[in-house]
Amino acid sequence: QTDPRAAAPLSASPRCAPDALSALRDGLVFFSLSSPLPLTVTLSDGYCGRILRAQTQGTRKDGHHEFKLRVEGYPETYEPGKTYRVVLLATSPSYFRGFTLIALKEGREGTTDDDYTGQFQIIDTEETQFMSNCPPAVTESTPRRRTRIQVLWTAPPTGTGCVILKASIVQKRVIYFQDEGSLTIRLCEKGNDRAPAIECCACGTAKYRLTFYGNWSEKVHPRDYPRRANHWSALIGASHSKGYLLWEYGGYASEGVRQVAELGSPIKMEEEIRQKGDEVLTVIKTKAQWPAWQPLNLRAAPSAEFSVDRTRHLMSFLTMLGPSPDWNVGLSGEDLCTKECGWVQRLVTDLIPWDAGTDSGVTYESPNKPTIPQEKIRPLTSLDHPQSPFYDPEGGAITPVARVVVERIARKGEQCNVVPDTIDDIVADIGQEEKEEDDTPETCIYSGWSPWSACSSATCEKGRRMRQRMLKAQLDLSVPCPHTQDFQPCMGPGCSMEESSTCMMSEWISWSACSVSCGMGMRSRERYVKQYPEDGSLCQLHTEETEKCVVNDECYTIPCMMSPWSDWSECSVTCGRGVRTRQRMLKSDPAECTEELEQVEKCMLPECPVDCMVSEWSEWSECNKSCGKGHMIRTRMIKQEPQLGGSLCPETIQRKKCRIRKCRTKANERGRGRGACKMQPWTDWTECTKACDGGTQERLMVVKKRSKHGVCKAEKEIRTCNTHSC
Repeated sequence: QTDPRAAAPLSASPRCAPDALSALRDGLVFFSLSSPLPLTVTLSDGYCGRILRAQTQGTRKDGHHEFKLRVEGYPETYEPGKTYRVVLLATSPSYFRGFTLIALKEGREGTTDDDYTGQFQIIDTEETQFMSNCPPAVTESTPRRRTRIQVLWTAPPTGTGCVILKASIVQKRVIYFQDEGSLTIRLCEKGNDRAPAIECCACGTAKYRLTFYGNWSEKVHPRDYPRRANHWSALIGASHSKGYLLWEYGGYASEGVRQVAELGSPIKMEEEIRQKGDEVLTVIKTKAQWPAWQPLNLRAAPSAEFSVDRTRHLMSFLTMLGPSPDWNVGLSGEDLCTKECGWVQRLVTDLIPWDAGTDSGVTYESPNKPTIPQEKIRPLTSLDHPQSPFYDPEGGAITPVARVVVERIARKGEQCNVVPDTIDDIVADIGQEEKEEDDTPETCIYSGWSPWSACSSATCEKGRRMRQRMLKAQLDLSVPCPHTQDFQPCMGPGCSMEESSTCMMSEWISWSACSVSCGMGMRSRERYVKQYPEDGSLCQLHTEETEKCVVNDECYTIPCMMSPWSDWSECSVTCGRGVRTRQRMLKSDPAECTEELEQVEKCMLPECPVDCMVSEWSEWSECNKSCGKGHMIRTRMIKQEPQLGGSLCPETIQRKKCRIRKCRTKANERGRGRGACKMQPWTDWTECTKACDGGTQERLMVVKKRSKHGVCKAEKEIRTCNTHSC
């Protein structure tokens, strides 16, 4: 113990007793029998390394099929600072008692603190904990049978490189450990040409337009979709410095964030932003959207413009999807400054919802249930709760509910980017200068230009967008004032005017005739691909649409008038698999209606504990002595081992005393020597009557020659065997 960072032996500090037990357990699990556990365990850097070395030296077996380590969504890369759910599971009927989970920088051996990267976060303290003498590692809280554990892992900062997530499984004395395969995952940092939010070297300012495209609809997210009140709240955000963050994963929601998340109100959030003074350059705001989704040709996607400079080059925003307990989408601290001292030209990000940690509801319309104490902000996952609308028992990725597009529309001031400007950069800046330096007469007083509308084309066909301004005053009626509307060519989201991978579609062909001559039916329309992408890729755009149609209103009657569905009932069980129901009422003539009035679906709660089960007692065995004091035994078998915290097994063997007759005295024995019975040697013990849970064996001594003076009897002995549990 020459390392000054090493702690005193565990026996020297009573408060370390729990850690000592944990360390001893860790040692018994991971150290091979040929490497005895040290008498003192220290908190030095080397302890983690010793655990890893012990894993490769002890009893070992490859876990190719029984066990899997999985990152939710199956990503091939990680985003710095993003939080992921990591799941370790066993496929039926396998299970594991213990485990170790670590995250190492690629090429490192885990012998120093710097070898570990990212940050694990415990979800369930009854299942998992940080290893007492190797804090970067996660292990089990108590050794027992289990088939699944999960933790959160926050990816390391930019520049860390590739990361190796490793798991070891302990099943009795066998260690499943794998350098490659189902218990190891390699993730590399997602490509990023933007500099970390440390120091920005860009010059001048840049102006951006943020456009929010909601994709939360019943078609894309059908489970329990709230038809009546679905909406996006007003979007609120800011461009700001690195000294201020509106929200972040792993942080706690401010009162302003809570009011957006739970109430959809941006008022308090805007007040908090404006109180930051010089930390903020622009407040970003858009109006709420009711309903949450409409085609772009019916409603333009909301947008807002903002500016950034060298000190305030980060952008954050959030908006609530409602109704929901406290669920939002947004970006946090998105850096628009590049490492080449320039400004990002275009940013497109798909958004999944996150939980603000202030309400514990699990469905869209859960009643208010404040989370006390408040929890940290975290991304929603498909494994959060069986009743969640995003639940997926396989742990797949959540389908994005929105997309945000951030486009640079202007730069001002002298620029100092290292990489030369592209043609797009120059044209965009010139175009903006021409717009700003128009020939408006001084006698015409206008308002500022409104933001650009959404493109009139929702596809990759060419459309146009518009902006407007108001004429406030015309000081000289003889001098005409120029136009108050401005138009620009454009295409739908995800398309480019110059992209070679663009699908060119025809106009929609007119609607077909309705499928019925009277009442409600369906009609359809089609379009075709005019030009396939030059790169040979397939067109992903729809070529057919259908909608309902009504012919002759007078003949059309509503056979069924139904009330809305009630809320889902509670699950029919308190643990394991059950069902839940919901009902609705019929408001019209039941003879005309065949619609269902009740729906039933499966629900799943945490697995039920299984108590130990034993058989009835066997009959008492014969006494194990042929004379004097002995004992008899009886046994019973374990039919079901306890699982998931069920009651433990009772005793399976009982003994009681027995006495046959008094044994002969020494005088008798001497008499036997002069003319007593002659006996054969003891026979071998018979086979045990049971392979486990306690059986019996017996052996005999038979008479070889009978005595002339007394009665000779064979003797028998009985003993227990195979007392271990089955």
